[in-house]
Amino acid sequence: MSLRVNEIFYSIQGESSHAGSPCVFIRLTGCNLRCDYCDTRYAYEEGDLLDISEVLRQVDYYACPLVEITGGEPLLQEDTADLIQNLLEKNYTVLLETNGTLDLAEIDRRCVKIIDIKCPSSGEHEKRHPDIFTWVRAMDEIKFVIGDRADYDYARRILAYMRGELHLRNTVLFSPVFGQTSPDTLVEWILEDHLDVRLNLQLHKMIWGANQQGV
Repeated sequence: MSLRVNEIFYSIQGESSHAGSPCVFIRLTGCNLRCDYCDTRYAYEEGDLLDISEVLRQVDYYACPLVEITGGEPLLQEDTADLIQNLLEKNYTVLLETNGTLDLAEIDRRCVKIIDIKCPSSGEHEKRHPDIFTWVRAMDEIKFVIGDRADYDYARRILAYMRGELHLRNTVLFSPVFGQTSPDTLVEWILEDHLDVRLNLQLHKMIWGANQQGV
């Protein structure tokens, strides 16, 4: 079993409810979307083919209990589910960041899924999987990247649907597009509407800058 891997690195979690925690990142190659604000275009095609055993060896080197599998879109590669299971069997806490367009049924229930629901400014919001919320477990997190007021209103409507009709009480993250949406503006909107969400700033970009790779 092997995967095309763009990079494996040890850094600080910049996003999600784990923000600020040391984490090993496995960035897999390939993505089925082309979001207008994408900050990892280098992962569309670049990467080396590695056996899962080699990926595990590199992760073990850092002696860190938290691991995130990201991309690109990790679920484009059929052996990603096996990598997740192998990591879980080694007692890692595993986070999977996914764009909400692909089937999540085969992902181990112990894995924490961070599902990025695309908003209109991404240019890809119509590609969300119609059954995406059926695979959401209590520990999973839902993320919205907000580029403008239209994105915010779109995310607010989906949040109301989640909290109301679907009765989902998962952690919901609202993240401003870095350098495009002012965090204080997003905070103002959230407070005005009394939304039960968590502001999600990209700490790694605040520390190392927007264009630094492998951090």
